[in-house]
Amino acid sequence: MLLAEYCCHFNKSMNTVKAFKEPLDSLQHHFDLPFATLMQKAQTIHLQHFPKYDMQLSTLLNIKTGACPEDCKYCSQSIRYQTGLERSPIMDEQIVMAKAKQAKANGSTRFCMGLAWRTPPSKTQFEKTMHLVKQVKKLGLETCLTMGMLKPEQALALKEAGLDYYNHNLDTSPEYYKTVVTTRTYEDRLETLKNVHQAGLKTCCGAILGMGESREDRIQFLLQLLKLDAPPQSIPINQLVKIPGTPFEKMKAIDPFEFVRTIAVARVHFPTSRIRLSAGRMQMSDELQALCFLAGANSVFYGDELLTTKNPQMQKDRQLLDRLDIAIQGHD
Repeated sequence: MLLAEYCCHFNKSMNTVKAFKEPLDSLQHHFDLPFATLMQKAQTIHLQHFPKYDMQLSTLLNIKTGACPEDCKYCSQSIRYQTGLERSPIMDEQIVMAKAKQAKANGSTRFCMGLAWRTPPSKTQFEKTMHLVKQVKKLGLETCLTMGMLKPEQALALKEAGLDYYNHNLDTSPEYYKTVVTTRTYEDRLETLKNVHQAGLKTCCGAILGMGESREDRIQFLLQLLKLDAPPQSIPINQLVKIPGTPFEKMKAIDPFEFVRTIAVARVHFPTSRIRLSAGRMQMSDELQALCFLAGANSVFYGDELLTTKNPQMQKDRQLLDRLDIAIQGHD
């Protein structure tokens, strides 16, 4: 009898999202659930779609650093802030390939390359980036790239070069976005995401939590993802890293349970996406990261650095995953 009751409850819970007339109503409902109830629902959906309960390891390498003309108030790479960051041009191919080979040897299955640009500045630099994508692809790694806004023809060229994923974060809600950055619009971001999708590339699109946004902003961000032409296959959830010299360096931290709650709601509404626990893990306890994994995060950036900030040491990550009995994707 108890089993029958459980099965009945399970079936009802799995159909909850479908029962809402509007996605906004569903998002609001799940954010308002008691924490334990939401966690149980997210964990159930997670296990249904990822029964191996494995963790994808990705490596992110900044291959062109600093001198970005944008004014994102959280970013150390903006030319507008004094953060002490050294600028550098695109890395030599030999260095990039050595880093990619090491990432694969360390267990990463995806290699992401970041370039601090508003848009690709020249044909020569764009072609050099495409060449790097082709070379990394030959190693058998998934390739991901983030280099600002793209035109349709640029997205198509990257697809032809073998790129798998393009990262272009929305960061927050349309309403709060102008508080974060003024040198581009939300519509600019959505246009690039449209170009990426139409080119046949997979989409990596996420948020930064803890920038002073409200819960309503977090709801509206997830609503924007639901409105995209297709759900992002990868959703990075970042906790703000307070970079000295940036306008957000003294921002009040987000409540840890609200951070976990956001991941859980994302898991409920994007059941097949890899939800990546991204920036800010250096400031998280093992216990908080474990809650994020229980809420549905099943990917992390792996390696001692994340763009221009520090990331947990690989040995520490391995130890944490071992303690939680979480397998690594591609390693039985």
